[in-house]
Amino acid sequence: MERIIEKARALLASKGSAVIALDGRAAAGKTTLAAALAERLNAEVIHMDDFFLPPELRTAERLSLPGGNVHYERFSAEVADGILSGKPFEYSVFDCSIMGVSGKKRVTPDGVTIVEGAYALHPQIPDIYDIKVFVTAPLETRLERILRRNGSEKLEAFRRRWIPLEEAYFSAFGIENKCDIVIEQLRGL
Repeated sequence: MERIIEKARALLASKGSAVIALDGRAAAGKTTLAAALAERLNAEVIHMDDFFLPPELRTAERLSLPGGNVHYERFSAEVADGILSGKPFEYSVFDCSIMGVSGKKRVTPDGVTIVEGAYALHPQIPDIYDIKVFVTAPLETRLERILRRNGSEKLEAFRRRWIPLEEAYFSAFGIENKCDIVIEQLRGL
């Protein structure tokens, strides 16, 4: 974590802003790391979970693509364009409980902005990042975290669906190799 903070502070000093991507495996600690970094760097956090693909776009063709289950078009239009503008912007937040957009979040990208979640580095998203981080942990550790966090029914959904989709994305696009920093087995923030 200290390497990320050091790089972000250097970017703040040199150009006045820093955009950090935290991509990686389910339950590896991306959200926890984002919260800790946000506290230390007074950063804005944008969650890729807010860009879940809505039902009307879930075609067999779309879902067969690596990372096709994320709404990267909306992310690009609402977030990437907003970050690149350097001005405050809003984006719509996807709500899984209603399977649609529910509300908006306002972001002021004049300091550190963190985009956390799997698919943050999808090649369909413009390269807006100054620091790219891949967060991973052993599968057994991640499954234990998913069980604690989401329960046994959701654990099976992660095993059967979400983890294989993520792994296909990481493999197809070499995501880990594109990152400046790889964090394994996040502990003791």
